[in-house]
Amino acid sequence: MTMVRKYYLQIYRHTLYPQAGSDWLDINDLGLHPELVRQLGDVGIVEIVNNRVRVDEVRRMHKIIKLRRSLGVNWLGAGIIVDLLNRMEALEQEIERLRRR
Repeated sequence: MTMVRKYYLQIYRHTLYPQAGSDWLDINDLGLHPELVRQLGDVGIVEIVNNRVRVDEVRRMHKIIKLRRSLGVNWLGAGIIVDLLNRMEALEQEIERLRRR
């Protein structure tokens, strides 16, 4: 009997600098006060390069701001909470993927 193995390909992309295109947005075009975005960058919550942030960071920033406003959590605490929630979501997706095997 022949055993069939399944392999999954995972592709990761990481950029350190803004590329031409829509992967990065100017901080003046986010609908947030640019000084607030700079403060988030200063404390290490978001990476700002050449006055731009990655598109995927915008949703994260909105979640952090919502946590701060609704629960009174400080910026770093809100960043940690959002990161942990994202990790939990990724782990739940991985568990679900493994169950379907």
